[in-house]
Amino acid sequence: MIRNNDAGQIDFGTQYDQYKTMVESSLLSFLGQTDEPETAILYEAARYSLMAGGKRIRPVLMLATATMLGLPSDVVMPYCCAIEMIHTYSLIHDDLPAMDNDDLRRGKPTCHIAYGEATAILAGDFLLNRAYEIILDSVRVENPHSIDAARLISQAAGGNGMIGGQIMDMVFENQAITRDMLQRMHQKKTGSLIVACVMLPLLFCQTEQQLQQAFRQYGKAIGLAFQIRDDILDVTASANQLGKTPEKDERDGKTTFVSLLGREEAEHQLAATNTHARQALQVIHQEYDCTFLMEMTDFLLRRSS
Repeated sequence: MIRNNDAGQIDFGTQYDQYKTMVESSLLSFLGQTDEPETAILYEAARYSLMAGGKRIRPVLMLATATMLGLPSDVVMPYCCAIEMIHTYSLIHDDLPAMDNDDLRRGKPTCHIAYGEATAILAGDFLLNRAYEIILDSVRVENPHSIDAARLISQAAGGNGMIGGQIMDMVFENQAITRDMLQRMHQKKTGSLIVACVMLPLLFCQTEQQLQQAFRQYGKAIGLAFQIRDDILDVTASANQLGKTPEKDERDGKTTFVSLLGREEAEHQLAATNTHARQALQVIHQEYDCTFLMEMTDFLLRRSS
């Protein structure tokens, strides 16, 4: 357990890369492979999107929180990989012509451009179902926390979480919506899985209610910060920087924090979420060294892609 002032002197970038490498080295193992030539294209398309790069923010957050709490990484690694598969499946389906209709993701052709629409749909379906196979394989009847973890991820990814946010995003297209509606949508679509990543390690540890509330507040704040920064980058960054098509939200008639508030006010809102995250971390820092999570907050605030 990393108690306050007991952390090593590894800088943020190095520690982040270490967590990311741990995830990268585990993903393909958890994905598995097939010996059947007929299904080889399914695994190939799934690997193409799963291993296309990305910041791995969600599993890194889970590993960092687990490390801070003294929870071994092998306890949470299956959930880290499952959530990354769920996230990747959502990106594959988001990019489809019936949804956001994009042809670039992480600097590469989207899955349906590379493999065709039908294969992309099935690759996304496969990643989602493989994620739940991994989660169920981790359930132990003698350890109810593993059941709670499965429920947490299911709820975060479902109709009251990410998928609920996705349908709200579609319903809100070309409509005038309020800041509250926009924020509620993104708390589901983007924030729910991020909150789950922060909260899941707590299920396996004995933590006080006050600490749980602080972790939840932190997760909600950085989830919102991630989305606001995304909206700002959509109008300020190039395709090479983003790895995806810029100004796509305006093209699709979507309300963003920038289109609703203006860029200056969106920047102020981003700074406010940073403050909320740091306030939550001050509570956590009374018992644990959360230096990495503080620096993660700054990283999300200033990221350029």
